[in-house]
Amino acid sequence: MSTEGIKHLISCHCVLPQYRNANPAIFHKFVVFSLVEDDQMKEKVVQCNNCGVLHLITDHCKSEILSGKESSSSVRTIEDVELSLPERLAAYMKSQNVDIATWENVEWLVDNSHEAEVVIRRDEQLGKTNLKILTIKKDGAFKTRNEIISDSTEL
Repeated sequence: MSTEGIKHLISCHCVLPQYRNANPAIFHKFVVFSLVEDDQMKEKVVQCNNCGVLHLITDHCKSEILSGKESSSSVRTIEDVELSLPERLAAYMKSQNVDIATWENVEWLVDNSHEAEVVIRRDEQLGKTNLKILTIKKDGAFKTRNEIISDSTEL
């Protein structure tokens, strides 16, 4: 049985204030972390980071809104994930105000002793994207680095 973790976008029915008058409507999207076992997405319940409505993740970039459920105490929070990470790593991620999907991604990498890089911050300025990248080592050690990517492509 092979398992991999992925981050993907889910669309909610809510609209951010800056897009309220857009026609057609621009619905809010948020990032979630999911596990895929043998090419099958594991179902999970997540909460929209804008309106708080609950979504049942059913497939890659697909969810069903759980009607009648505006909140649930069983949905995982950053505080839940923080308990399972090494203290120094959790403190660093907390200081960077990382989203719940990234917390779950890092937790999965640490739990499974995977070595990988995770983008924890992305800022766009003057035609360039500045990334802050967290590298997780197999032994649970970590380090960060910055990378600048030019947004313009030369033909």
